[in-house]
Amino acid sequence: MPAKNTNEYGSITIDNEVIARIAGLAAMDCYGIKGMAIKSVKDGFALLLKRENLTKGIRIDISENAASIDLHIIVQYGTNISAIADTLFNSVKYKVEECVGIAVTDINIFVEGINVDE
Repeated sequence: MPAKNTNEYGSITIDNEVIARIAGLAAMDCYGIKGMAIKSVKDGFALLLKRENLTKGIRIDISENAASIDLHIIVQYGTNISAIADTLFNSVKYKVEECVGIAVTDINIFVEGINVDE
């Protein structure tokens, strides 16, 4: 269900894909995030997504003008995952609330893998 903002001038409907793109771009700006991930159905391994497929690693649920966001990420080897999660949570929450104008109730972060490439 897409997000909907209504005011005295009318209403704006924002597709989940747009919210996912905003969340994905905010996530990619965080230090230690190598990229978004999606699990392969065939073999069960997490695949690193390129920037144009960013939204496939993000799931958005909208209910009563509040968003719940699931982020599937791959982190860089040697970084503090807890610190990355804190930064990621704050950055994504701020960007989505600022750009879209809906409250973000929760953000679930799933670390699907660690990238060891230089």
